[in-house]
This record gives sequence, structure tokens and C-alpha cells, in this order.
Amino acid sequence: MRLIFAVLLTLLSLFYFLPFAIAFSKKRANSGAIFALNLFLGWSLIGWVVALVWAMKDEQTL
Repeated sequence: MRLIFAVLLTLLSLFYFLPFAIAFSKKRANSGAIFALNLFLGWSLIGWVVALVWAMKDEQTL
């Protein structure tokens, strides 16, 4: 039972930090800000979606 709980907790944590993982894998300059948004506001669905959209958005170069 503990193993199932540990595996489930790990999978949910990975899903929770999915926006940060996407931003980090894209080598985004603002991945720290995305991590902070995800950490503090990701518990609300709106904060998590905003972090996901921000991570997926193309960086514009000037």
C-alpha cells in the first residue's frame, strides 16, 4: 500500500510541475518565474493553466 501511495504521489508531483519541466527543457530564460508561478499558484487550476501556456508560448526575439 505504501508503494502505491509513493508512486501515485510521484506521478501527481510530476504532473503538477509539468509547466516548469516544459520551460526548463526549452531552456527558457524565465523558467525560474514559471517555477515560482507554478509552485505558489499552481494549486488553483487557473494558475496551473497560466504557467502551462507561458511555458508553451514561443519566445519572441527583438
